[in-house]
Amino acid sequence: MRVLLIVGVIVAGLALQIWWRPRHEALGPPATNLNRESAATPISENSSATSPTPAAPVIAQSPAAQSVEETPPPQTDQASSPPLNPSFVGTLKLIIPVAGVKPDQLLDTFTDARSEGRVHDAIDIPAPAGTPVLAAADGEIVKLFPSERGGTTIYQLSSDRKLVFYYAHLQRHADGLVVGKFVKQGDVIAYVGDTGNAGAGNFHLHFSISIVADPKRYWEGTNINPYQLLRQ
Repeated sequence: MRVLLIVGVIVAGLALQIWWRPRHEALGPPATNLNRESAATPISENSSATSPTPAAPVIAQSPAAQSVEETPPPQTDQASSPPLNPSFVGTLKLIIPVAGVKPDQLLDTFTDARSEGRVHDAIDIPAPAGTPVLAAADGEIVKLFPSERGGTTIYQLSSDRKLVFYYAHLQRHADGLVVGKFVKQGDVIAYVGDTGNAGAGNFHLHFSISIVADPKRYWEGTNINPYQLLRQ
């Protein structure tokens, strides 16, 4: 009986094992194994295979916005030098600013070369020392200046405030001449000399005319040739 009981138990165990194995394989591995595999293989944020980088979005622009970008910014209005021959220059009625000098005695030295690569930008009117220098036109005396090159000088602003007349190498100013004084054409304002870099005994008037954009900055004018204006 004991032997039969042992054999029965063995047979029952084999039958149970044969029945359980196909059922277990059909159900697949336990859920805990899936969780372990998932945790063991982390997904990298930088991996292109698992997480591709999205393309940058294309933002459509309206025609108005595109036209704004394609339009260059407006240019700042900058002060420019006045033209060399504005129309009013031809109507000027000037007198030769040295007493007794005739138009046919004038020499055009406007483009003559000077030291340090400079251009003269003026005309020289030779005359004996002490010859009266006359105001070429009506206007205000804006500066009396002892210059290293020009010697004793005068800056005169025209009555319309568009021109500056410059008189240099003067022997001296006329008595009573002061900044702010309004002089009339033909008034004596100084006397011919050889001061500055004129050279001893080289008595003449250095005379120039410049067009100014800003009367307060009279030294920044554009020079024009006085020669033809004084001969007409």
